[in-house]
Amino acid sequence: MLERYSGATRIYFIIGHPIAQVKAPAGMTRFFEAEGRDALCVPIEVPPSGFDAFVTAVTDLSNVDGLAITIPHKFAAARACATVSERTRLLTTCNVMRRGPDRGWHGDMVDGIGSVAALRAKGGSIAGKRALLVGAGGAGSAIGLALLDEGAALLAVHDTDVGRRDALIARLLQRHDGRVVAGSDDPTGFAIVSNASPAGMNPADPLPVDVRRLEPGTFVCDAITLPEITPLIHAARARGCLTSTGVDMFEAERRSMFDFWFAT
Repeated sequence: MLERYSGATRIYFIIGHPIAQVKAPAGMTRFFEAEGRDALCVPIEVPPSGFDAFVTAVTDLSNVDGLAITIPHKFAAARACATVSERTRLLTTCNVMRRGPDRGWHGDMVDGIGSVAALRAKGGSIAGKRALLVGAGGAGSAIGLALLDEGAALLAVHDTDVGRRDALIARLLQRHDGRVVAGSDDPTGFAIVSNASPAGMNPADPLPVDVRRLEPGTFVCDAITLPEITPLIHAARARGCLTSTGVDMFEAERRSMFDFWFAT
């Protein structure tokens, strides 16, 4: 209930461009309440040109304790942090920030944790499987690392930006030598297909993979939250695939975000 909030309420911004698609404002605020925290998650739309100025300004706001980061700011967020987790140091991307001891920002990337938790909750498994990742941006970087950390036998990375794809492959090979290769939009032979690209946010978007080649045993994940049932998810279900959606991923990720923000 809004009546319970006051000037003492702690603020957690979620920053993106666009921002209308995110589920965190309501989802995280309900989670805060369930955990007994007097806190609100507030959406704010910040274009790329204004990100650095926003972080500078919000650093001086003493009732703002944390930030959640969505597209397209995850790489810029990592650069804005004074300290970062091992994951963020490797991937150079960040989706949660909290105050450090000196009130500077400490960053981590928990998208991968949410994605693999959602996959498992929907009946999927990872160890020993071949995975195709579409999208080498911030979320894709984290999902790729999480799949490898959880025992995927091979990760193929596909992105229309070849430079970004190759940069992610090089970073992941630092930890998982010999298990990361360049991929394509052909899902043949992969037990897991994960879309971390924006393809599917707009009705006119092309499908991120050739769905005609999806086999019924493939597990298909999508990181997009709006629409929840993307064209990829719809097509995968029609072919008998198990799936997890971007909303599933967010719901699985909330605990990791909360634990990061309220770590002692």
